[in-house]
Amino acid sequence: MSTARKVIKCKAAVLWELNKPFSIEEVEVAPPKAHEVRIKIVAVGICRSDDHAVTGTMMTPVPAILGHEAAGIVESVGEGVTTVKPGDKVIPLFIPQCGKCRICKNPESNFCLKNDLTNPQGTLQDGTSRFTCRGKPVHHFIGVSTFSQYTVVDEIAVAKIDAASPLEKVCLFGCGFSTGYGSAVKVAKVTPGSTCAVFGLGGVGLSVVMGCKAAGAARIITVDINKAKFAKAKELGATECINPQDYKKPIQEVLKEMTDGGVDFSFEVIGRLDTVAELSAHQFIHPFIHSKTIFWAFPKSTALSYAKQRGEMKGQKI
Repeated sequence: MSTARKVIKCKAAVLWELNKPFSIEEVEVAPPKAHEVRIKIVAVGICRSDDHAVTGTMMTPVPAILGHEAAGIVESVGEGVTTVKPGDKVIPLFIPQCGKCRICKNPESNFCLKNDLTNPQGTLQDGTSRFTCRGKPVHHFIGVSTFSQYTVVDEIAVAKIDAASPLEKVCLFGCGFSTGYGSAVKVAKVTPGSTCAVFGLGGVGLSVVMGCKAAGAARIITVDINKAKFAKAKELGATECINPQDYKKPIQEVLKEMTDGGVDFSFEVIGRLDTVAELSAHQFIHPFIHSKTIFWAFPKSTALSYAKQRGEMKGQKI
């Protein structure tokens, strides 16, 4: 029996209050309105940003259904939807792509102005929610809300993928993989033959490694205190893996010695204040190379100092 144009009752993990556990609830998911898509979520990942929302580090209205890294199948579409149809495999996009705003038209950015990240409202584009629980509206999370068996997103926040794609794997494209891979290929624009340092070998860090390899980096030096991650890192493209605990000297000095003065590109994929501070000070970046440093997931209320004048005079970028 078709569920199109009907309210769907399903299970979802609802965050009723900040710093409280999720509650598995039966929720009602309304049909999609014009230019909206309702998706059956098949596979979902858990990202650090979801935890940031739980703790309040990342602002989001509550109650809310979190989750933003997922893949699923289109269940139904609203009036005017042309890019996907029922049955299509898709990935929800927490950064939409309207294709019309000045940011979408700028080749140097993809941070569409219609996102719900910079000033979170917890709704879809029309300012309302499609979720109800216990008779009360429940907020969306950055336009996707994938900790639910069904969700509704705006058409500009969904990407159709190959029908043969294994959803349990490609769900990582929704955030972790694209974040890491894109930071190397699209943001830093790693160059062929370059030397890269990657701090942190979680899912995003490993994706950075893959991006550096795809971009043609000659050396990809990874840094992590968990040696159990080294085999996978090398399988994905790391040329060297080092553990700071194996050295008596600061890791920036180790990297300088390993690379004849410093690396070309560095990526901090941990969110630790000490490593962020080291990278922001360019303590192991080669002083006369147009280098780039990419940071992820700053700790809450972190303050950084940066020798900006010195860095700019040497052609460094951050």
